[in-house]
Amino acid sequence: MPVLALNLFDVANKEEYLAYVRKSGKAVASHGGEVISIGKFREARAGDLAPRQVMILVQWQSVEHFENYCNNPALADMHPHREKGTSNYIWQLFDKLEDFRPLLKAM
Repeated sequence: MPVLALNLFDVANKEEYLAYVRKSGKAVASHGGEVISIGKFREARAGDLAPRQVMILVQWQSVEHFENYCNNPALADMHPHREKGTSNYIWQLFDKLEDFRPLLKAM
């Protein structure tokens, strides 16, 4: 079942984050991920979450594909660049739904 990974963060160190970006695109794709959207913060409309500068939405073929990306020893040198290059990181997984029916059935 596909999962969506919502990434919200601030860029803390441009050089470190660029080092991550240079490798991550190919690595994400080779592990069953696809970047769906990238956004720059515009404005807060509602909610209690402090704004972050960047939003990235990645669709993974499954949670296992996501976990393989996170835990692949061949990528161990890449992830520290993300960690050093960002701050206030929020990374949440969501089950991909085609519509609202599964959510409404739970109510």
